Amino acid sequence: MTPLLEVTGLHKSYPAKRNLLGRVTERSIVTNDVSFTVARGETLGIVGESGAGKSTIGRQVLRLIEPDAGTIRFDGQDVRRFKGKELLAFRQRAQMIFQDPFSSLDPHMTIRNAVGEPLSIHFGIAGAERDRRVVEILQRVGMREDQLDKYPREFSGGQLQRIAIARALTLDPDFIVCDEPVAALDVSIQAQVLNLLLDLQVERGLSYIFISHDLSLVRFLAHRVMVMYRGEVVESGTAEELFENPQHPYTKTLVSAAPDPRSRRRSGSVPTLEA
Repeated sequence: MTPLLEVTGLHKSYPAKRNLLGRVTERSIVTNDVSFTVARGETLGIVGESGAGKSTIGRQVLRLIEPDAGTIRFDGQDVRRFKGKELLAFRQRAQMIFQDPFSSLDPHMTIRNAVGEPLSIHFGIAGAERDRRVVEILQRVGMREDQLDKYPREFSGGQLQRIAIARALTLDPDFIVCDEPVAALDVSIQAQVLNLLLDLQVERGLSYIFISHDLSLVRFLAHRVMVMYRGEVVESGTAEELFENPQHPYTKTLVSAAPDPRSRRRSGSVPTLEA
């Protein structure tokens, strides 16, 4: 499969210590020499403990934060060189679904406006045509037309995540970063949202980066998996290869601690390795 996204040597660090003059004397590395590809219609799962750099990768790919070094190529173009209209056009094709849908939606904005806003910003669509498109996409994710003028506080967590997915789909993107999109939901609602993501991928040929600490979810959804540990990629491969025959000690630890997907038991935390 031809890569839609190609990432090479991605590096990001933040100041950790400063001297009395305010100069940085020590930096904390968040991602270090991270490279991967995502093909069209493919899901790359990124797993690892909290602080491993998973979410930072997703935000760098979308230029929500700027990398210190590395290349990001989307459909053959250098994303780091995009400015103005080029960057706006890229963000039509590449969207993000956040872990907490309530925080990602404006509490003072109705669902009609929250989902319709991207259509106005990117395409200048307003009025009846915008409402028609909003209703169409909301219905596709399982919401009703009579819910258009409600506010985020009036919905459950599962409904809010569906609304967040609808907002991400409004511009008909090719690629979506899903950053722990079901972590805050109970198991039954998780299954509904994951099945929705799978159905939409088949219908629209979407590519996903699916970020999670829950290996059973990644095993269910991802074609390939990349394991992060302290900002670095320690192992990657097809989901089948990685789960059936993990090679790196950290991957082995993660897989051995992961719940059986046939069981209702869930792991409360991700194990760590000693330095």
